[in-house]
Amino acid sequence: MLVVCFLGIFGCYFLYGILQETITKAKYGNEGEKFHYTLSLVFVQCIINAFFAKIGMVVTREHGRTPRRLSALCSLSYLGAMLASNHSLQHVSYPTQVLGKSIKPIPVMILGVLVAGKRYPAAKYLFVLMIVLGVALFMYKDQKGPAASSSAAQAEDHHVVGTGEILLLISLTLDGLTGASQDKMRAEHRTGATSMMFNVNIWSVLWLAIGLVVSAEIFEFVPFVGRYPHVLVNMLLFSVCSAAGQMFIFKTVTTFGPLTCSIFTTTRKFFTILCSIAYFGHPMSARQWLGTILVFIGLTLDNMYGKAARKAEKTS
Repeated sequence: MLVVCFLGIFGCYFLYGILQETITKAKYGNEGEKFHYTLSLVFVQCIINAFFAKIGMVVTREHGRTPRRLSALCSLSYLGAMLASNHSLQHVSYPTQVLGKSIKPIPVMILGVLVAGKRYPAAKYLFVLMIVLGVALFMYKDQKGPAASSSAAQAEDHHVVGTGEILLLISLTLDGLTGASQDKMRAEHRTGATSMMFNVNIWSVLWLAIGLVVSAEIFEFVPFVGRYPHVLVNMLLFSVCSAAGQMFIFKTVTTFGPLTCSIFTTTRKFFTILCSIAYFGHPMSARQWLGTILVFIGLTLDNMYGKAARKAEKTS
């Protein structure tokens, strides 16, 4: 089951990443319009997620046992993390977003200890530190670099932490809260994978519906789709990949815990970065490659240590 979960997450989110970058980074029409409708994108995504989860509940005959208040609170952190992550793409490149999200085990571990009372061995903290150092190498911006191709690129090269990076930090913090909440659902309420997915996403749909009306984004998004209907097709495909990936994620969370899930999703991000660089032509410096490799080494060692620890527990 562990291998099935990993392959499911990897395949679904590989396509998910390509579609996400296509939607958010493309220029539409002769005037080169940009996609700025993050609430709408996540709204469609959560609807499809909830639909898939409901089917899963019917097939598995699973019923939710989690208190509504806990599901509602978990949905807020889950939703905020997705919105911040998607909106960060308006300010940073996709490889930067993916690498930034790779330190997700940090808030998961910290908030897991503070909220869920979990404990982790010292070696795991060491491996996670390697991941952090790799991300820092990748995301650090040189003060003096090659001439940028535009004034916007030059401005980006002369700051270390900008709007995109701040949004990623917010997303990571909210990921940690979500992981801690999910761990509590699994441990205290025996919440199943599909019921957890359904409850969290259906609450997210409710919050997003309110947000779309209050912000008036819906009145701008509908005409945009009317001008460029193919973007809706990409959004639906993106959401289906997200829903299928979510099924594997929630199964991993409820079976193996949120930290294992975060390690799985981070591993697949390394390969997503490689594909994004090859497909979209993102430039990478030697320092960024070193940081990327360091992240991957940290993840590999962590996985190897985790397997060894599980074998030791079984034989003891």
